[in-house]
Formats: sequence, structure tokens, C-alpha cells
Amino acid sequence: MKDGQVLHASPYVVQIEKYAHSLKQLSHTFLELEEKKRTFTSEEIELMFQNVKGKVCEKCEKCAWCWGENFVHTYQMGYEILSAVESYGSELNIETKRKLQQRCVMAPRFLRETLEVFRNAKQTMLWKNRMIQSRKGCAIQMDTFADAIRSTAKELEDSIYVDERMEKRMIAHLKKENVRVLCTTFFMTKEGKYKVQMIARSMRNSYSTVSDVAKSVSAVFGKRMVPIYGQGQTVGKDYSTLIFVEGPVFYTMQGVAKIGKGCENISGDSFMLLELPEGRQSVALSDGMGSGEKARKESELVIELLEELLEAGFPPKTAIQMINTTLVMGREEIHFSTVDMSVFDLYTGACEIIKAGASSTFIRHGEDVEHLSSTSLPIGVLHTIDVDSAVRTLSNGDFVIMVTDGVLDALPVGEQDIILETIIQGTVKNNPKEMAHHILEQVLAWTGEAPMDDMTVLTVGIWNV
Repeated sequence: MKDGQVLHASPYVVQIEKYAHSLKQLSHTFLELEEKKRTFTSEEIELMFQNVKGKVCEKCEKCAWCWGENFVHTYQMGYEILSAVESYGSELNIETKRKLQQRCVMAPRFLRETLEVFRNAKQTMLWKNRMIQSRKGCAIQMDTFADAIRSTAKELEDSIYVDERMEKRMIAHLKKENVRVLCTTFFMTKEGKYKVQMIARSMRNSYSTVSDVAKSVSAVFGKRMVPIYGQGQTVGKDYSTLIFVEGPVFYTMQGVAKIGKGCENISGDSFMLLELPEGRQSVALSDGMGSGEKARKESELVIELLEELLEAGFPPKTAIQMINTTLVMGREEIHFSTVDMSVFDLYTGACEIIKAGASSTFIRHGEDVEHLSSTSLPIGVLHTIDVDSAVRTLSNGDFVIMVTDGVLDALPVGEQDIILETIIQGTVKNNPKEMAHHILEQVLAWTGEAPMDDMTVLTVGIWNV
């Protein structure tokens, strides 16, 4: 922190921390409630037998004897029926049926009512367990969300500072450019990069562009400052918020090549290219279960949720965990999708590779090629998952190549990674789109037949600004 800069404690940050604490408390309360049931209690079994007794035995001439002197044997017979149902289903086994017929004059009805009562109790247990499972899923979501906003609040608190001299210089400099600044807020990111937010408007009948303002801000800071991605192009007559960040050192370009199973137009693979705050970019691939329209909808859903959460500021791993919980909750069947994501830091060249059940990722450094594998499960299978991640530092001209399962599965078992490394190493293409198409063409040429699964190749090149 330079002289004249003072840390600024925001009351909004304090309030966010209170929200996070409340969410944590709710989450812990949910998790401490009733656990999933796997067996019936003795009281529940007693109630089942009483129901059967009321429906079948009350009018039987042997009721007093069965539920009196022979009470123990009657209960034992009931337990045997319930145990047989668990093992053999509604048909039971011959030995249990034979015993019941010997002991009960109303055996067929007794069996029918016992099975009905047990089936209803079992269904009730299943519904309760499903509610408990959904509640736990909500608790995990709340806990994850609380961690995310707490982390964001801490970063915000640490990054805001006040520099009155810088603010005065900024206001004076922009006034000369016919831009009136109402107020400014300065930030220093955890990576040590500057960021400034201002509320400003054009003066009188003048016309200013955001690019012009960026040049003035750069002159005051003594650093190359650029407007954030997605900001407007002009400064209007009404006050609006303008945000500028320290310009990145690197930029990326991407290319995609894909083909559906059997050369179909519909592919179950989906991808995204997304600008993130703080000079980061993200690319991701998702491979839906199976192929065709159903797989496409599943992978598109994952990508759309991922975009939504990342744009909202959630960390990539947190976003994946939240999507996983969302997909698992309330579903009768398992529908899984892989997630393969690369997040580029355009200030340092660092690339974080994050995988949930995805194929290998390849990194080309000059003439060398490295591949990174994953052992994690896809999302949508379990309530909590382990996400694999690794960080590599890239330099000018390096490439990251991501592929879906269909690409590697088209190559001989046990040699997939080596063959694809060789293909990548042998390409002379330096245009990401051309490289992606070249890799896919080489894999298809190797097999010599129509694709047995959806195939997608996503390449990202990184260069100095």
C-alpha cells in the first residue's frame, strides 16, 4: 500500500458477513436434523401388526388365542413374513408360505394385508428419506453459498482503500477532458492489481468515449488501465458507473471442432467461452450422458448454470459443487455430465485446470506436450464430489487442448493419451480453430469410420499483449 492510501472498512462487508453466518447456522441446523432411515423401529413394526390385526384378525374365532396365548409365535410369524419380503419380494418363499398356512386359518388374507401394510410403510419411509436427502442437498448449497459470499466479502474488505490525493488528481484530470466525476472508489486486488470505480458523466455538450476516459485514468495511475468487459462504449449526459482495471499481460484465442455420433448434427457435448472479473477467462466442456438430444440438453443445462454462477462471481470449484447438488436433488434417475474447465489468469499466465469426470487435457509448450488426467466422478451422481485441479504456468505461444471422451475412446485402448500427444506435437497449426479441426481430422482418419460417440476438441492459445 502506498503512502496516502488508507484501508476502507465498508459496513456492507460487515452485513454480508452476518448473512454468511446466518446461512452457516441454517445449514448446520438442517444437517443435524433426522438422518435417513434404513430399518423400521420396533414401535413402527408394532403399529403394522396392529393394523393387520384390526383388518384381518378381529373377526376370526382364533384371534384371542393367536394374540393371547400364542402371541410370541404370531409376532415371530409376522417378522418372518417381513424378512422374507425384504429377501424375496411379494412372492415370498415356499417355506414361509407353508408355515403361515399351518398356523393361520385366514392365511391368504393375513398375508395380503401384511404385504399391503408393509408396502405402505416402506413407501412412506422412501418419501421421508427423499425429503431428508433434499434437505441435506439444500444444506450443502447454503453452506457452499455462505463460504462463497464470506470469501468475497473478505476479499472486498481487503481490497478497498482510500487515496485522497489520487482521487483529486483523477477528478481534475478528467474535468479537463470534459468528464465530471461524482465519486471514486479504489481497489487493490489480492494479486496486487489496481482497479478503480467511478460515477461520472460527460459535461455540457461534449462527447466522451470510455476509451478516452481509460487513457486519462492510465495517465493518472501511470499504468495501462482498461475498461472491464461488457461495459458501454460512451459516457452519457447522465451519471453512470465506469470501472477500469489494470490491463492484462496476455490475451487468448479459442477454436472448436466437433462432430456428433455417427456424423449426426446433434451432439451431446456443449462448451462455453467466458470473460471473468479480475483479468481471467474461462473455457469449459461438458459431455452429457450418452449422445443425441437428451445428452445435449443435459450438458447445455450444466454449461448454462456454470456461466450463471461464474458471472455472479462464484469460484469455479464452488460453482461445480453447487451445480452437482442441484442435479442430484429430487431426481429419480442418475443423469451425469462431465465438466472440464480451464481458467486463465491473463496477468500471470497461470492456468487452473479443473475436472469432474472429464478426459485428459493436453498442454503444448513449444515442441513438448503434457497431459493431465482425472480420476474424479462426473457431476450428478453423488451429493458431494471431489473435483480434480492442477495449475500450470503458460507462456507466449502455449496451447491448452481439451477433448471429450469420444475423441480418446476412438483411439486404441491404453495408447489414447500417447497417440493424441503425438498428433498435437506433430501439428504445425498455430491458429486455434485450425488446430482444433486438424486434431479432430487426424483422430477420425486414424479410426477410418464414423464416430462411435460425440467428439469435441477445444483449443486455447495464449500470447503476450
